[in-house]
Amino acid sequence: MGSGQTVAVFGAYGHTGRFVVAELRERGFLPVPSGRDADKLKALAYGTGLDARPASVDDPTSLDRALAGAAAVINCAGPFATTAAPLIEASLRAGIPYLDVAAEIEANVDTFAHFAERAREAGAVIVPAMAFFGGFGDLLATAVMGDWKAADEAHIAYGLSGWHPTAGTRTAGAVSRQRRDGGRVVYTKGQLEHRHDAPPTVEWLFPDPMGPRPVVAEFTMADVVTIPSHLSIPEVRTYMTVEAARDVAAPDTPTPAVVDERGRSAQTFLVDVVVRSGGAERRVVARGQDIYAVTAPLVVEAVDRILTGRTHALGVASAGKVFDAPDFLRALSPHITLEPRP
Repeated sequence: MGSGQTVAVFGAYGHTGRFVVAELRERGFLPVPSGRDADKLKALAYGTGLDARPASVDDPTSLDRALAGAAAVINCAGPFATTAAPLIEASLRAGIPYLDVAAEIEANVDTFAHFAERAREAGAVIVPAMAFFGGFGDLLATAVMGDWKAADEAHIAYGLSGWHPTAGTRTAGAVSRQRRDGGRVVYTKGQLEHRHDAPPTVEWLFPDPMGPRPVVAEFTMADVVTIPSHLSIPEVRTYMTVEAARDVAAPDTPTPAVVDERGRSAQTFLVDVVVRSGGAERRVVARGQDIYAVTAPLVVEAVDRILTGRTHALGVASAGKVFDAPDFLRALSPHITLEPRP
């Protein structure tokens, strides 16, 4: 694993970026921290021997320098509406895989729309939303689909104990709201629709110990881009526990507080995925700690599989399309617990 291969991490000094750098080092990769803040890069690299490379998305030459000699690049810097396209262009010039941790629905749509053909022609691998929101839900839905070729609907319910957003989450959310003109999106009848009404609140029966909880229905996350990109499911809905939705919306909610030696917060999560076809239903539950921290093993496992040839697709592809979903999820067992439900 890793074999000392270099992986550029743009936005390495951000909250999620730090988890990614640490995970890369633990897995035997050599991270190359990058980003536009030279002082923060120096502070991150101090005492580690890492080769910090300042770069800006407005300066293609600086991005080329940052990616020189790297085997892959991971983009952890939002808003991805601003950073994704320049980094993808740089990865195509360098001839290396690109992955990001974007939860921004519109940015992920843009990646599929603008780079699918070019990436396929170049034989490149571009994986957007390789994170807790987007990639993880896609892997779970793909695994639970099993041998089904199509389904009627998929539901992904997020049971978060709370949600203390990072500054990056707040900035990305503001950009998405602006692009939606203050509205929201849902995925229904095989397409994204924009709505301006308030999302409904319903009750979701989570497994114990969480049990029944009120959730915001149509609390739409990046899963509505990743899952339909390769699975024939015309209705994809995501849900969020009311408490977590209130936390992330409140302007005075503090950022995550570290509670262990790995830098994780006390937040716990439970993801309940239900896929229905006709009268049949398949279901799986995943549990873990800290949605930001768990993004690191997700994206680093993806990098390892790409660089070792364990992929099923080229071009722009979501996690469930490009990887063996059940095998990928088994590899995450140190970080995530899976529970099939009858």
